[in-house]
Order: sequence, then structure tokens, then C-alpha cells
Amino acid sequence: MDLEIYDKTKDGVPAKHVEMIRDVLEYAGKYIKLAENTEMSVTLMNNEDIHQINKQYRGVDRATDVISFAIEDDDEEADEFPLILDDDMAAEIPENIGDIFVSMDKVEEQAEYLGHSYERELGFLVVHGFLHLNGYDHMEPEDEKVMFKLQADILDAYGLKR
Repeated sequence: MDLEIYDKTKDGVPAKHVEMIRDVLEYAGKYIKLAENTEMSVTLMNNEDIHQINKQYRGVDRATDVISFAIEDDDEEADEFPLILDDDMAAEIPENIGDIFVSMDKVEEQAEYLGHSYERELGFLVVHGFLHLNGYDHMEPEDEKVMFKLQADILDAYGLKR
């Protein structure tokens, strides 16, 4: 997986946490058998910045913990001018699945509130966002059950148990 991680926090995120994000997302990608040529990004920020994104794109006037923006495949213009590629050529073109934004302030707040480690909360949020980018959702009870089980399975198998 081609993963870009951007640190937009005021104080900077320790390298060990940036590496953990990279490791847990690589692990999650392998766990769901994601294509190797998948691209995505994670932007780490503070509450003020994620508050603005949440307000602008979701109409919610408060900070949140994680926001995912999946890149949709149903682009109407692309249908008008389809690319015709053989299987080998198609396999070489990376697929960008989207972007995840994480409030590092919320990671700290929620880890303390929930009584588990900072690393567990950080892993939880990036895996949660990652699953959204891969089409999982929790709007309906049946979908929530599937997504939350997969999320817990990935985190437990990686070693970030509650």
C-alpha cells in the first residue's frame, strides 16, 4: 500500500505513533486482502482543524475524532471516456481509495475517557476510517455488526486489544 501520512498538528506526533499508524494500516490492508497498489492518506491534526472540516463538509459544528473521505468510483465523466486497459496494465495503475483525518486531541481525550491506551485509541480510529474507505459503514444495525466485528478482529490480531 502507498500510504502518505501528514502531520499537521501544532506539537508534532512522535515518530513511533506515525510508524504504528503505518504498520496497523498495512496490517489491515493485508487482513482484508487489499490490492498492493492501493493509495491513501492520513492527516493528523488538532481539534480546531478537524472542527473546521467537520463543519464545512458534514455541517456539524464541533470537533470529531476521525473523518474519512472515500474516492467514489461512480464518476459520470469517467463513464463518458472509459479507459480501455488490459489486465496487466490495469493492475499497474494505483487505486486511490481516499483520505482519513484524525484529531490527535480526540485520541488523547477518548483514550483517557475509555480507560485504554493511547495506541489502542489511535489504532481504533485509523482502522475505523480505513474500513469506511473500503466501503464499510455502520448506519444500519446489520452493517454496524459486520464493520465493528471486523474492526475488533483487525485490532486484536494486530495486538491492540481493549
